[in-house]
Amino acid sequence: KLVRAGYKVAVCDQLEDPKLTKKIVKRGITEVVTPGLSYNSNLLEASQNNFLASLYLHREGSIESAGLAFTDISTGTIQIAQGDTAYAGSLLSQYAPREILVQRGTEKNWKSVTDQQAYFSTIDDWAFVYAAAEEKVKTHFGVDSLKGFGAENLPLAISAVGAMLFYLEMNKYSSYSHLCTLQRIDKEHLMWLDKYSIRNLELFPRSENQEKGASLIEVIDKTHTPMGARLLRQWLVMPLRDRTAIEERHNVVSSLLEQWELVGKLRKMLSQTGDMERIVSRAAAGRISPREVAQLRTGLNQVSRIKNLTAQIPSSDPVHNLAAGLDHCTELADKLLQMIVPSPAVQPGKGNIIAPGVDPQLDELRHILSHNKEYLQQMQQQAAAQTGISSLKIAFNNVFGYYIEVRNTHKEKVPPSWIRKQTLVSAERYITEELKSYEEKIFGAEEKIAQLEQDLFNQVVDAIRATIPPIQQNARILARLDCLLGFAVLAREQKYTRPR
Repeated sequence: KLVRAGYKVAVCDQLEDPKLTKKIVKRGITEVVTPGLSYNSNLLEASQNNFLASLYLHREGSIESAGLAFTDISTGTIQIAQGDTAYAGSLLSQYAPREILVQRGTEKNWKSVTDQQAYFSTIDDWAFVYAAAEEKVKTHFGVDSLKGFGAENLPLAISAVGAMLFYLEMNKYSSYSHLCTLQRIDKEHLMWLDKYSIRNLELFPRSENQEKGASLIEVIDKTHTPMGARLLRQWLVMPLRDRTAIEERHNVVSSLLEQWELVGKLRKMLSQTGDMERIVSRAAAGRISPREVAQLRTGLNQVSRIKNLTAQIPSSDPVHNLAAGLDHCTELADKLLQMIVPSPAVQPGKGNIIAPGVDPQLDELRHILSHNKEYLQQMQQQAAAQTGISSLKIAFNNVFGYYIEVRNTHKEKVPPSWIRKQTLVSAERYITEELKSYEEKIFGAEEKIAQLEQDLFNQVVDAIRATIPPIQQNARILARLDCLLGFAVLAREQKYTRPR
């Protein structure tokens, strides 16, 4: 509620393991959640991006120019642009960021050209200094030049990106390796809609009109994935102007309509892919859960199935060409299949996560816990057979732990290697090296299992982090395919024909 109301919420947590310190456990801020910075699924709409915008205003005489950068850390995108203030206002209406980062003292200048639903955050001017911002961007992307991004002539946009990266670090978002692409917004090939056009065309549901199906997106959205739903919203607010790009979409839709059986198969597979974009973003931030890892495994499996299915289509087919860029991510997919159980626990320590056969020590500890009674019964039978004391028993109490109890009538048969632990009126209690060793194992088993599973799960997360770029590429292709499949379904339902 606080974040939705525009407040920033600092999340404090323990910074060290309570078991490893004898003093008060250190606590500190581990995350700052803001309207435009969150991985929390409760704050995010699956079908909508949650953009943070960074704006840098530059005056040269009477001329004002602006650099803009947009990022959604939950999906791993950074897009940049540069132009006059009217163009900046148009982009803000189209992207509809939840939070806008500006130079301190300039927020009032921007509020008149932005949607009132956006919240403003400020940062000092030093963060927008071009030299520092450029170095920050180069360091983040690991490049010596920004020419590869087509951004060498966009100094104001680079200043906006640099300030955004500084802002992420200030709010404890230092793990943002999934922000690995920098895209230039193509001003010439897209149609720019201002906020009045977006509202009057009723592209999206409006608060003053609650009638279901009143907006365009409610009518045409036939997507099966969150990624496709988000891309469709972008397509609606940024229509294409380039004829070649428009015809590329039409070619895919026409091909799908001619292969209707293929459409059903692809849509079924897409419905099982999940939100791969946001899952890998959470992995990059170290916030991914075991169940999300299992969903990623399912998604990668569907990626392979989609690629194999479309590979059977002639190579000249536009659907084949679209899906050709999918990456099987074979090494990661095999690792997830091998290491993660089919239905993992919600989080480490709450149940099994790692599959049997991955770690011998983990398997042994699990066996000890699950066969505790059987093992003690077997040990009791062996001790009785070795000593001839059929009435001995192995038991446990909170004071002495595990022990072997022998009645006084049989204490002469007790082996010398047994160690007396307690004397009762009618019996003696002993412990053996084997029982003592087992006791140590059983007492520490649960804790050791939790630690081993956490360590192994961290290895899985590291493997996902190393494969972020191809997974993001898969997500982009699947989103595009999902949108075009939806167009094909809509065309068939409504009997639409291709423009000539």
